[in-house]
Parts: sequence; C-alpha cells; structure tokens
Amino acid sequence: MIRYALVCDHEHEFEAWFRNSSDYDEQAASGLVECPLCASTSVRKAVMAPNVASPKRRKETPQKMMMEMAGKVRAHIRDNFDYVGDKFADEARAMHEGDIPHRDIYGETTPEEAKALAEDGVPCAPLPAPFAPVPPKRVN
Repeated sequence: MIRYALVCDHEHEFEAWFRNSSDYDEQAASGLVECPLCASTSVRKAVMAPNVASPKRRKETPQKMMMEMAGKVRAHIRDNFDYVGDKFADEARAMHEGDIPHRDIYGETTPEEAKALAEDGVPCAPLPAPFAPVPPKRVN
C-alpha cells in the first residue's frame, strides 16, 4: 500500500491510499480519484517528504505512547484528587446532593453502587486499569 498526498484543481489537499503507484496512475487517468471536498477529478500528487522513522520514533509504538499517557493520567489524579477508598459512592452522592462541598475524588465502588450512581445522575466514570491510580499506601 502507498499513501499519496493529493491536491485538486481547487487546491483542496487530501490523502488517499493505493495498492501501488500504477494503481494511482490508472485510477487518476480514468477519473476515479476524486476530491472529497468538491468532487473534482482533476487531481495531482502533492510534494511529499518520505516517512522514514528515526531510531527514536521506531521506539515510540502506539502501546508505549498509550502507557506513557496512562502514567500521566494516573499521576494527575494521584496529585490533584482526594483518595476516598471504598467510600467513593457515599462521597460522590453527598457532593451531588449538596450535603458536602464539591472536591475531586477517586476511590473504589462496587458495580452495583456504580450503576446506582449513574441511574441517579451522579457524574462519575470508571477508569480502565491502565489509567486507574494505585491507592496511596496506608500509614499504620
């Protein structure tokens, strides 16, 4: 597969994928390559720089980038939210009902409690495991 940067006669820029360069040539000559913005079939290849991955970029896999982002989310929550442990549902509901002042919290709850919070319109969301911060260590 090959990706081309293309430009129509109205100077709209877009990209398209082709099986190989001759497929592009054949489709363009037949009027099958069309601008997605104006439907013009008068299309030419734009100047492109080759997509050569540097050694640094080769190491940045999507999985690694996601895990780095997850680490940043965990750190942000840990540093800026109050950990309330298994009292999460009670605290979230009390804030929602105006019984206690609002603050950013995180903690644990059962699936049943989470469902009840959602049904009652209490704003909260579960965090997927890679994003969920580790609870702080308890000091005895």
